[in-house]
Amino acid sequence: MENVSNNRESERRKGVWMRGLLMLVFLFLMNLAGTVLAVVAVVQFFWLLIKGEKNEGIIGFGNALSKWFRQVVSFQTMNTEIKPFPWAAWPSENDD
Repeated sequence: MENVSNNRESERRKGVWMRGLLMLVFLFLMNLAGTVLAVVAVVQFFWLLIKGEKNEGIIGFGNALSKWFRQVVSFQTMNTEIKPFPWAAWPSENDD
């Protein structure tokens, strides 16, 4: 009986460490995505400045990126166990 309990505790600890590793990976990815966001915002600004209109492709990507950020924050704060992209599909700009 004690051996079964020790195995469960060992598996639980492995799960916690794996979760921690994934949280570090997503922390890195969020920082990278922040840089992507800055570049996209600058490109959208200059597109508007030069063309006089918003780039719909950038708007769609920005919408999907914001949904990905929300998914990562939910995972990081342990509101969900669902792993965001790249472990799941990239969010569609039309998803809620």
